[in-house]
Amino acid sequence: MARMHVQSWQETYRGLMAGEVLDDPEFITTRETFWTAALCDERYARNRTAVALQNCRVIGIAMSGPPQDADASWAVQLYVLYLLKAHQGSGVARMLLEAVLAPEESAGSWVADQNPRGQAFYRKHGFRPDQASESHAGLRAIRMVRHPLAQPV
Repeated sequence: MARMHVQSWQETYRGLMAGEVLDDPEFITTRETFWTAALCDERYARNRTAVALQNCRVIGIAMSGPPQDADASWAVQLYVLYLLKAHQGSGVARMLLEAVLAPEESAGSWVADQNPRGQAFYRKHGFRPDQASESHAGLRAIRMVRHPLAQPV
């Protein structure tokens, strides 16, 4: 999972983030530490994680959990949704999203501002920008939020 996570960042963010970040020899170790905690630490017991495999190889990952944004007006935060470039447009990202977010759940996610394909994907699934933004490692992200319509009684 850590290797796929790093590879997807390298494919998606090359030219948008500093090469020192993407090519840091410790990047995989950092992601291994992240995934070990996300999957094993009791603090993350309420998170939902999904993995997409092809021929026993990880090609996509997703993770959601309780929101940590102080101003969250949604029930679930989508923290991770990454797919190897070769599998984008195949429907796998939609399956990963559906595995970690129920259709009726309101949700928030941070998306790279310079990732129009990612933003289009989220728009297709009901997310809209809410005007919040932040920067990490030189990459600006916008927050997108989904508030499904209330179901008729």
